[in-house]
Amino acid sequence: MHNDNPREVMLAIKDVSKIYKLGAVRVNALDNVNLELRQHDFLTILGPSGSGKSTMLNMLGALDRPTKGSILLQGTNLAKLSDDELSKIRRYKIGFIFQFFNLIPTMNAIENVMMPVSLVVKDKSKLKRKAEALLAEVGLAKRMNHRPTELSGGEQQRVAIARSLISDPVIILADEPTGNVDSVTGEEIIGLMSKLNKEQGQTFVVVSHDTRITTISNRVIHIRDGRIAESIETELK
Repeated sequence: MHNDNPREVMLAIKDVSKIYKLGAVRVNALDNVNLELRQHDFLTILGPSGSGKSTMLNMLGALDRPTKGSILLQGTNLAKLSDDELSKIRRYKIGFIFQFFNLIPTMNAIENVMMPVSLVVKDKSKLKRKAEALLAEVGLAKRMNHRPTELSGGEQQRVAIARSLISDPVIILADEPTGNVDSVTGEEIIGLMSKLNKEQGQTFVVVSHDTRITTISNRVIHIRDGRIAESIETELK
């Protein structure tokens, strides 16, 4: 960490490569990638299909391990952890937002928000109050008891954003968060993520084809052929 920048290095990717073997063919999904992410950053990762964006997100989310290199989340090397330890990291340290929402259809909004930690939190009434507060925060105070089929795509994504916050994660990873909603709703989702970043100080990493997200990002990287081809950084607003 540089002395002239008090923001903590939240995530550091060091010399990370990921090689997949497809029969006799070796595919370099990531090729010696280096990246540092600081607390309160909003990083957008852009790149064509097959460039390595999703592979990088899987690495950052402790969903996959690098072939070589290290991924340090608040100083802990994810590449060295057991499956159980990685599961705890995913539950308590990382929030996930997906393109297709991944809500459980038989559960209402409150239950979906509680779901990631409901099996491990003993005080269910306190957890429910927290879920209700988060749903109010994302503008769903009047839709808390609705199931996913009773909600619009934008409302479902708001539930998913509230769910990603339930464990007070240090970082939120979003995979095409506007990819399954219309243009106007996409603007609302982008505005909500910006608000959480600026007002709550939430750190975000977003993989997207939606270049509108770059307008709220203080860091943008372009990935091509498993490498960072371009990196743009602006001052935090």
